[in-house]
Amino acid sequence: MILGIETSCDDTCAAVLRADGTIASNVISSQGIHDRYGGVVPEVASRHHVELVNAVVDDALRRADVELDDVELVAVTRGPGLVGALLVGVATAKSLALARGLPLAPVDHLQGHVAANFVAPEPFEPPFVCLLASGGHTLLARVTEHDGFEVLGRTLDDAAGEAFDKGARLLGLPYPGGPHLERLAREGDPEAFAFPTARQVDGLDCSFSGVKTALLYAVRDLGEDEAARRAADLAASYQAAIVRALVDRCTRALEATGLDRLALGGGVAANGPLRDAAAALGATLHVPDRALCTDNAAMIASAARWVTSLAPPDYLAMDAYASGERALA
Repeated sequence: MILGIETSCDDTCAAVLRADGTIASNVISSQGIHDRYGGVVPEVASRHHVELVNAVVDDALRRADVELDDVELVAVTRGPGLVGALLVGVATAKSLALARGLPLAPVDHLQGHVAANFVAPEPFEPPFVCLLASGGHTLLARVTEHDGFEVLGRTLDDAAGEAFDKGARLLGLPYPGGPHLERLAREGDPEAFAFPTARQVDGLDCSFSGVKTALLYAVRDLGEDEAARRAADLAASYQAAIVRALVDRCTRALEATGLDRLALGGGVAANGPLRDAAAALGATLHVPDRALCTDNAAMIASAARWVTSLAPPDYLAMDAYASGERALA
């Protein structure tokens, strides 16, 4: 039994995973308070993790019908993410592991998103190309083993999820913006506005600052009343541009690697049009359940199966890291 803990942003998560990759429980507690600020406030997120983490761990154990004494390995997200939020999870994992004399597996958050594809009952085995797209990260990876990946390309500026959230804010939609923008876009024409997709970016890197700026100018030029009247068309066209950019890079990555297997990961993988467009590429596609696309602890526990764990008390000196550059170096 592996107990996973994930607190990299604003969701407090705990899960219990069996050694064969079967999820016994996967608890996600969304704080639900950051919408009033239009984005995640790190200090607020950290304080709420402190309040919630013990209850979330208890709930995960209860739902799995196991006791803490049944756990054989504790896994925790070490980074990247909001460092204050990460430290809450790391401190909790250290305490639980040390109290039971258990080993601790430090897991990279991005590797966790890849490992969401490895859970039972239908694990997607390497090799494959993986698109990781979330609010904090967007990259393409070649996955040939369970314990790591090779970065093929990444965003040069905003992450795709961040672009969705910022676009939603420009259209007056609440945070988190991605799901609200997708719902609004269903009522609009994706060809109403010709937003750029940064196809001129070399290689497999991508950029979303241009499409965000194009939406800003479109809203400004239309004026408040007309922009509100055409909000659905703006949302549909903006979403279509982001999806085209992501699918274009997926196509290039499959051609460059010679692989015909594609996996999606990260919160943006929950986007319906992206899933549909990726499925239309003709490659064998695997997309985890939506609960495994957004931040969760089951993916962290899954990745822990191939992480070198630390014995007690060696992990007491382990620290969190905020930057993704450490993982992507």
